[in-house]
Amino acid sequence: MKRTTTVITLIVIVTAFAAALIYLWGKNQENPVTYTTEKASQQTIVIKTMATGSIVPKEEVLIKSNISGVIEEVFIEAGEYVKQGDLIAQIRVIPNVSNLTSAKNNIASNRNALQTAEINYKTQKTVYDRQKDLFDKGVVAANEFDQVNNTFLQAKQRVEQARIDVTQSRQNYDIIKTGTTSGVGNVAQTQVRATVSGMVLDIPVKAGNQVIEANNFNEGTSIASLADVKQMIFEGKVDESEVGKIKEGLPLEITVGAIEDQKFDAILDYIAPKGVAENGAIQFEIKGSLKSVDSTFIRAGLSANASIILDKAENVLAIKEALVQYDDETKKPFVEIEVGDQQFERRDLELGISDGIFVEVKNGITKDTKIKVWNQLQSVQKFNQ
Repeated sequence: MKRTTTVITLIVIVTAFAAALIYLWGKNQENPVTYTTEKASQQTIVIKTMATGSIVPKEEVLIKSNISGVIEEVFIEAGEYVKQGDLIAQIRVIPNVSNLTSAKNNIASNRNALQTAEINYKTQKTVYDRQKDLFDKGVVAANEFDQVNNTFLQAKQRVEQARIDVTQSRQNYDIIKTGTTSGVGNVAQTQVRATVSGMVLDIPVKAGNQVIEANNFNEGTSIASLADVKQMIFEGKVDESEVGKIKEGLPLEITVGAIEDQKFDAILDYIAPKGVAENGAIQFEIKGSLKSVDSTFIRAGLSANASIILDKAENVLAIKEALVQYDDETKKPFVEIEVGDQQFERRDLELGISDGIFVEVKNGITKDTKIKVWNQLQSVQKFNQ
């Protein structure tokens, strides 16, 4: 029994020794790891954050009516250019019966006042002529004549004012009834005219639609919207995690989805001081003024993306971010450079900005330095049995 145990033990020891020899022989047959190298290159590195939004006019003017009524005719179409003062629409007034009756009563009242004033004037004129004749003869004192003269002039002034009141009441009646009156000309309230020059973006009304006048209690019905399409802005939103990185005056690169292979330059000129909660995140509104876009027509409302340039380094020496290693203790960056055939040594670096792919190298290597690709994937060789 003991002999059998001894034999088995010897067999296990010999087998293990043989397996160790085979493993060591196999390791010696493997090819040594050969590291490849890369060189630095000239790159333009841009650090940016994105914002989504749309292109809108810098100033959009809503044209409203000064009188309530029904659209009788519209003289323009969306897309046309109009100048300040051009006729946009004609309104037919539907008079309010109560206001019309009140205006008619006001005319009658002013006419009665005019008749009274004229009677008083005639009376004062008779007194004035009599006193003037006596004053010329030296019968009436100057003070007494002055009082009569003042009374006469006041009566004359009341007649003139009464006539003005009658005229105004008639004009008011005409305006309530028809929306215009004699002598008004191009400023008739029934004629809606452009207040600024620009392109017609939208006409939300048609002939036959009823409109409400703009006043202190109602903003009124919009008849048309005008804007200068040569002055456009980007209007979008950024997340609260990015708003701390941006500031007014930063450059923007605008890409419009409907216009392929073209970018537009802009300047960030507004960041909202207060965020708005949207879908569980706080969003801050931003605006950027586009530079001259005379060569390309950008339609208002097109969706767009804005790249906000946080930092930029043009034509600088850069290497791939993956080539950089960091010291376990000091956390300082370094690379391994080739000094001989598959011989490398450590070289500390001074780095600049990084876009996540390339990083700027300010000091430590040159353009001709060969840098070890320390984290390259090793190919797996398969041997046929």
